[in-house]
Amino acid sequence: MTVAAEPIETTEVDFSLSEEQRAIREAARDFARKEIDPIVDEIDEAQRFPAELFAQAGELGFLGVLVPEEYGGAGLGYVEYFLIIDEISRVDPAVGLSVAAHNSLCTNHILKHGSEAQKRRWLPELATGKKIGAWSLTEPDAGSDAAGTRSRAVKVDGGWVLNGSKTFTTHATVGQICVVHAVSDPDGPRHHNISAFVLEEGMQGFRAGKKENKLGSRASDTGEVIMEDCFVSDEHLLGEPGEGFIQALEILDGGRISIAALAVGTARGAYQAALSYAKERQQFGKPISGFQAIQFHLAEMATKVAAAEILTLAAAEAMDRGAPVNRLAAEAKLYAGEAAVFCAERGVQIHGGYGYIKDYRAEKFYRDCKICTIGEGTSEIQRLVIARQLLKGS
Repeated sequence: MTVAAEPIETTEVDFSLSEEQRAIREAARDFARKEIDPIVDEIDEAQRFPAELFAQAGELGFLGVLVPEEYGGAGLGYVEYFLIIDEISRVDPAVGLSVAAHNSLCTNHILKHGSEAQKRRWLPELATGKKIGAWSLTEPDAGSDAAGTRSRAVKVDGGWVLNGSKTFTTHATVGQICVVHAVSDPDGPRHHNISAFVLEEGMQGFRAGKKENKLGSRASDTGEVIMEDCFVSDEHLLGEPGEGFIQALEILDGGRISIAALAVGTARGAYQAALSYAKERQQFGKPISGFQAIQFHLAEMATKVAAAEILTLAAAEAMDRGAPVNRLAAEAKLYAGEAAVFCAERGVQIHGGYGYIKDYRAEKFYRDCKICTIGEGTSEIQRLVIARQLLKGS
């Protein structure tokens, strides 16, 4: 049984949260402490997707955070979304990752680009957790170069026939609704030849493939989805044909804020575990927190957590205002992701030998943190996005 640290406030910055926002944060914190923390070790070791947690999360409104109430959601904004993902991820980044992916990718894509009929058809069950969402963009040969998609969608009478495979899809084997991207016009202009479709569990020719055996976030299901002569009607096309890639770029802006929130929670959890351990661990007749080397580690960790939190909240607030967030979301995701890796590594170091075994939570944060610099665009891609914005018009 691993030892989890009690949540400790890591920054004294006052973000002037409303009473409602503070209540939402407290609800997410309570859910993470009472429902997630007791089973973290079991679901990580078994690589088990905790469906029972998602049923509870759906009842609390955590799976339809951004969805308007008329479609069964909580009708909240990105600041509230940040608070929820942060609190969950500081206890278990794997659960935080799944909640983030469900909200910001599949559900948000349908919300942003679905017709009124499509929203009413799919959002209520997604927003309440009755169904789990997946979002498939990446392919074995199309990762950072998502425009290099090879999956094909051929127009036929009444709909489309899809063929191809996707990899690294969150909820590939446990999801019931999946947004899939495929080339619908092979001769069309790059970036305007891919379309997005909603596929559902049980469709003929659509199935899950291999489930990945991952380094970290092992309770968050990741795998392949495969399409073999899968027919979908025109009602399953999201937006206009050929605009799927452009839609994906918009969705990824919000997705990067969600991964930044995941990273802040991961960094905070690693820091809190290290701080608690440093106060308790005795060496040379005193707690190791009394040694300057440990103090310097903790000071750097706390500073990075606070900076990542501020930057991510700035991106979330800008998104809520409808301001352009392409650069800011990339900056938040880049910095917070790197901060999570830094804090997790320092956390293991502070724990010493105990940081290398599963009796303490430090090793899990170390395994879980790395996805924050890879998912929703690697750190290298974030630097490219930021640089392009800086140099635009120069």
